[in-house]
Amino acid sequence: MNVRMKNFLKKFNDLRAANFLLLAVAGTVNAFGVTMFLFPVKLYDSGISGLSMLLGQVTPLSLSVFLVLLNVPVFLFGLKKQGTAFTVYSLFAVGVYSLVSYLIMNVLPIDVNFVSPLAGTDLLLCAVFGGVISGIGSGMTIRFGGAIDGLDVLSVIFAKKIGISLGTFVMIFNTGLYIVCGIVIKSWILPLYSIVTYFVGSKTVDFIVEGLDRSMCAMVVTTHAEEISAAFSEAFRSGGTIVKATGGYSKDEKQIIYFIVNQFQINRLKKIVTEIDGGAFIALQNVAGIVRKGE
Repeated sequence: MNVRMKNFLKKFNDLRAANFLLLAVAGTVNAFGVTMFLFPVKLYDSGISGLSMLLGQVTPLSLSVFLVLLNVPVFLFGLKKQGTAFTVYSLFAVGVYSLVSYLIMNVLPIDVNFVSPLAGTDLLLCAVFGGVISGIGSGMTIRFGGAIDGLDVLSVIFAKKIGISLGTFVMIFNTGLYIVCGIVIKSWILPLYSIVTYFVGSKTVDFIVEGLDRSMCAMVVTTHAEEISAAFSEAFRSGGTIVKATGGYSKDEKQIIYFIVNQFQINRLKKIVTEIDGGAFIALQNVAGIVRKGE
């Protein structure tokens, strides 16, 4: 076996069978949310999925075809930047999403042409439950190493080049998509409800990816770091990190304590700091995905 072939095979070493199984579940869940709640009442998902839904309604080709036609080139385009494992996982998830969408809409005895089989014509119910269910599928895909929508890849590649954040890039794309949808269908009711879907879906993705265990990072700037750190250790049974610092204006020697607490411990932390050093500066920031030794 030559070196080039060995290097090619080495790129697939990180792929795991368990991830493929979970990604298959994610793609199925995403397809269920879109085809059972959104597509029947002409509500639109976000990103390339939403664009595929629009094109599936105004052209002879189906949603499942556009999911493949639009997503596959994007993921392949981002192969070098995102890596082989991410690309393979993503293509697999999109394939499952497309296949299950086709089965629900064209093979199974389920009528999704005019109304949602589960929510009827209630647009709010369709928007909320479609957003939640498709968000669960998208979040699971991200959690297990891939992405189910090529917009994520486009945002990583182009957002920095044009000087905006990833979130702003996604928002601009979706805003443009919903404006086009409103113009094409000559109604703004459905695009406006689609914004509800986008909001609910994005919050669901955050929940699935980050979970309930959201924490706060406290950065305490003080001249009594040893005392405060000892008090933290006694109160929270957890250590922090002390970093030396210099006051930007006063030029005095200071220390910064980097400490992680949950939302219920914030007031106790503030009390400990102010009792020891009334002149300390405390900055709090949301953090997620905390990784500890052994996890």
